[in-house]
Amino acid sequence: MSEFNRQKAIILEKVRESIFSVLPILCIVCLLCLFVTPLPTGHMLSFLVGSLFVVAGMGLFTVGAESSMTPIGSRVGSALTKSKKLWLILLVSFLLGAAVTVSEPDLQVLATSVPHIHTVVLLLVVSVGVGLFLALAMFRILTGIRLRYLLLGFYGLIFLLCLFVNKSFLSVAFDSGGVTTGPMTVPFILAMGLGVSRIRSDSNAESDSFGLVSLCSIGPILAVLVLSLFYGQGDGTVSAAVTVHETTTELGYAYLFALPQYLKETAVALLPILVIFLVFQAVSFRMDLRSFSKILMGIGFTYLGLVLFLTGVNVGFSSLGSVLGAALTQGALRRFLIPLAMLLGWFIISAEPAVQVLQKQIEQVSSGAISGKSIKLGLAVAIALAMGISMLRVLTGLSLLYFLIPGYVVSLALSFFVPDIYTAIAFDSGGVASGPMTAAFMLQFMIGASTALGGNVLSDAFGIVAMVALMPLITIQLLGVRAAIRERRAAAGTEEYGEADIIELWEAAA
Repeated sequence: MSEFNRQKAIILEKVRESIFSVLPILCIVCLLCLFVTPLPTGHMLSFLVGSLFVVAGMGLFTVGAESSMTPIGSRVGSALTKSKKLWLILLVSFLLGAAVTVSEPDLQVLATSVPHIHTVVLLLVVSVGVGLFLALAMFRILTGIRLRYLLLGFYGLIFLLCLFVNKSFLSVAFDSGGVTTGPMTVPFILAMGLGVSRIRSDSNAESDSFGLVSLCSIGPILAVLVLSLFYGQGDGTVSAAVTVHETTTELGYAYLFALPQYLKETAVALLPILVIFLVFQAVSFRMDLRSFSKILMGIGFTYLGLVLFLTGVNVGFSSLGSVLGAALTQGALRRFLIPLAMLLGWFIISAEPAVQVLQKQIEQVSSGAISGKSIKLGLAVAIALAMGISMLRVLTGLSLLYFLIPGYVVSLALSFFVPDIYTAIAFDSGGVASGPMTAAFMLQFMIGASTALGGNVLSDAFGIVAMVALMPLITIQLLGVRAAIRERRAAAGTEEYGEADIIELWEAAA
């Protein structure tokens, strides 16, 4: 197969995955609009066009991220390992973590939805948080510090800060931790972690490469909480993202005018990554022309995919989520909000690109001992529960801390009863589960419902990503508990006979 045909096949495969990611939401929304709650035709048409942009954008973006971010991360990790200079590893980890985070599509979507923090300020603060904690994660890999102790210490600090933080920042802070670990960041930091872990020769080195995502999710939470102590509160007014296009011509011009804006913004966001890559190529990588061109092409696909994704989300996709959420709060339809949110959550996780990247690494590092399918099932249950709880908060106004505090207490307590690798996988899964559909559609769905009900959007609707990041910590570690019990039973079964005993097979069978 020629290189062109191979690349074409990869793009088609990733677009197919994107279709399966968006299709459940598309089908459910269409059924609701046709038979349950009628909406203006303009909204539906804008949503359908936006869905096409989102599908194409996610497909191209995933191809680009995998063919550029993953090899760059792996090569950077290997290059830093060869240097054996701790200060250099930590500095480069900080710079790359911050640079990659700015380009994360989930963060871009969230930043534009937050009314009381300037978009650029939020992007920079969150990126610095990720950079600092990626450096910390690399230090943990090099030193072998147990992840459990870091999680206990930092989450203790987070909940201590929550006592002094304005509630309008609380949900945004926890949501920021979830959206930073998506299809852009996860392939990069996982590959980089594996590269750096090779500096150690012990048997736990590769398994310690898990936990990077979980630590990188903590950084933005702390960064936004600290920001809230110094940043003005603003009026905190949130309006649902609703754009009405009366004619098809207006709709076409809306997309045409939006494209140049996102072309410019995305170029600025990706520029630091490109510069860092070119510096490493000149100083350390020195790849041949074919490999160098392949990564540059991957960055190009990433750029084009991100532009299409952000255009589709902001012009047409999110708007219908707001309208639909508001419409379903009327009368008897309100009783279906929680089941509907859970149904959408179950399907959203099914084709999330970052989850697939994590699954592959889990099976690779565990040599198939930990099934990717069981992890995916655990995540589907977790996200369905997270969406249901999030909608319950919208309907009742219950504080996010009522769920986060006991949830993290349980998840951290479970870490003492399961193998360390399950704890690392669980906390990594919490980061990768909050993908583009959560930030692009479900957040707007919650905002629309909260606005229609007259609730406090900043405290009630925001926090959905935080719940999505929390629930896998419990469900995946429960899988670890089950695995530990099975291992103990298997060990007990093998110890029924001594080494010198003669075992009659028919007696053993009986």
